[in-house]
Amino acid sequence: MTFFSAAITLLLIMDPFGNSLAFLSLLKDFSNRRRRIIILREMVIALVILVLFLFFGKYILAGMNISEPALEIAGGVILFIIAIRMIFPAATDPTDSPSEEPIVVPLAVPLIAGPSSMAMLILFSTANPGKIGLLLFALLASWAVSLVVLQFANALNRLIGRRGMNALARLMGMILTTMAVQMFLNGITVYTNHL
Repeated sequence: MTFFSAAITLLLIMDPFGNSLAFLSLLKDFSNRRRRIIILREMVIALVILVLFLFFGKYILAGMNISEPALEIAGGVILFIIAIRMIFPAATDPTDSPSEEPIVVPLAVPLIAGPSSMAMLILFSTANPGKIGLLLFALLASWAVSLVVLQFANALNRLIGRRGMNALARLMGMILTTMAVQMFLNGITVYTNHL
């Protein structure tokens, strides 16, 4: 596990380009200044949640008696499902514009700190117990890139348009698909080696 691979994986799972459309839709009734404040607040909340899962997620797994191969295989399956949804998005957007300012749900959780990013951090920390510092920096790097993309989502949407944003999300989904298959194969390999 390298810093680069961890950061790229987390960035792809956070999917700032795909989520930017949902953020813009949910925050369309707010001024630009208020929208930036809301995005920053929600991203900080998401970061706190993800850091907690990075440091304490392995204890949850130990308490539930879940093995590393099982977690890696499950992580690969989850990533694959996420990637397929990124490549083939739903025809309708399930997010509705809220009547009041959203807090925690749905922006921080599950759009940024979703089950997949939480599971991936647990997987990383369990498989690489001596690299928690590296994983923390990888999380901070992917979070920072996501924050920048979301803060400039409106300008980015105007620059490349909705179709361009969708194309970027699908490209990220294609990359994530190969990573998911590799993770699944790694889990199978570890499991068969233990037999």
